Amino acid sequence: MGRKRSLPWIYRWSRPIIGAIAIAGAILTAYLTVTKLMGGEVACSADGSGGSCGGVLNSEYAEVFGLPLSLFGCLAYISMAVFALSPLIISSDQNKQLKKQLENWTWLLLLAGSTAMAVFSGYLMYVLAFKIQLVCFYCIGSALFALSMFILTILGRDWEDIGQIFFTGAIVAVITIVGTLGVYANVDNPDIANNPTVEVPDVDGLIFITTGEGAPQPPKGWEITTTSGASEVALAKHLTMVGAKKYGAFWCPHCYEQKQLFGKKAFAEVNYIECADLANPRQQTAACRQAGINSYPTWEINGKLYPGTQTLPKLAELSGYQGEQEFKYKLP
Repeated sequence: MGRKRSLPWIYRWSRPIIGAIAIAGAILTAYLTVTKLMGGEVACSADGSGGSCGGVLNSEYAEVFGLPLSLFGCLAYISMAVFALSPLIISSDQNKQLKKQLENWTWLLLLAGSTAMAVFSGYLMYVLAFKIQLVCFYCIGSALFALSMFILTILGRDWEDIGQIFFTGAIVAVITIVGTLGVYANVDNPDIANNPTVEVPDVDGLIFITTGEGAPQPPKGWEITTTSGASEVALAKHLTMVGAKKYGAFWCPHCYEQKQLFGKKAFAEVNYIECADLANPRQQTAACRQAGINSYPTWEINGKLYPGTQTLPKLAELSGYQGEQEFKYKLP
């Protein structure tokens, strides 16, 4: 009577390893999500500043449906952890049939999930290398996590039907690519991205974004529609006095959002530097490249860069402004 053939180590350990990677990914993306929602800066460089990571995580590609992309990544990692580890909870002695069914279904879910995450991460790596042109260690780490889970899913099981892998993977990959291109259509297509957003203040001073018609015209972009108060004007003058600069692009919706917070009169006092090459708006001017501007808008205050739309109280704090702070507008 022959001995029972032992399973290869990768078959026995693939699920725990996938689960461990997914938990690590969930912790990473949860950190990025909380930091983003709290308005903080991620630690990236040796001095603890956000550096290029902050530029990437504050870019237009880092938001989906108005929420941080990392939030969706966190949910995906949690799902992968559940798919990988749930069958391990059930003992074969307790319910062998249920355990087998759960293993079969969760392997298919792991295949679909890891394929989608690997394809989406591949697109983000393309964006990182060719569009944003920055290094983000968090993004690269997450992409390596996704690729590792995909490889372990393929190699971690004795798949009876190889065609099932290719068929399921191909369908999921196509759906992911189509969905990704649809989500980022407004960012990748300048004509669509340049549709104006008109922010209308309500009685409480909140700024709401509504879609309008027409395209932003260089070099000023969309017309500022909000009215400045004395505090906005005073802050703008103070920022210019201390040498603060605001870098942006006329076609950038977030730059327009920043302008609306100041109002027309106050923003005229801001030292604003246009980064879009007017001959080729998607190209950056030499001055902005030299300043190390990686995303719009970016503020330079006291020699340090602050990417993303900043609230007026935050600008007052960063610049040491001590005047009245009866600001009229705030973000929702």
